[in-house]
Amino acid sequence: MSRVEIPSRENTPPETHATLDAIGKRLGFFPNLYRLTAISPKTLAALVGMQTPLMKVLDLKTRERIALIVSEVNGCAYCVAAHTFVGLNLAKDSPEEIELARKGQSTNPKIQTIIQFAAKVAEMRGHVSEDEIACVREAGYSDAEIIEVIGLVVQFSFTNYINNVFDTDIDFPTNTLV
Repeated sequence: MSRVEIPSRENTPPETHATLDAIGKRLGFFPNLYRLTAISPKTLAALVGMQTPLMKVLDLKTRERIALIVSEVNGCAYCVAAHTFVGLNLAKDSPEEIELARKGQSTNPKIQTIIQFAAKVAEMRGHVSEDEIACVREAGYSDAEIIEVIGLVVQFSFTNYINNVFDTDIDFPTNTLV
């Protein structure tokens, strides 16, 4: 059970309603994470402000695989459930690839390199080695893409921390979990 009462959409501050409505339209419901974060309108704005441009980096499947490994590293059951749902239903990824991503693996060697790098960034709080950066570059990723991956790690860690602190109740369908 969540450590805080998660407000309904109607009970969130009015300045968050447009943001919540946009999220609800995209996902088909108002996830607990966003209603919880809406308790602080400025924090919700910061989160969405980070998410919006980062939704345009790499491709959806790769982003969701990064989300899964970062959420595994940070021990966030809520985000693992959320990104499993998004991976299966919006990214149309296979259950096998989702299961592999949760272990930092992929059947695609280039994607495996980037999700392992994301895991290392999360585990080491950014203190990665020159060799790890060289490996990502050798796989074909640009420095801009490396910075975008770091941005994704931070974004996913942000939501992981919110959910871990408040032990947010999982409201994504659990039958979609691998």
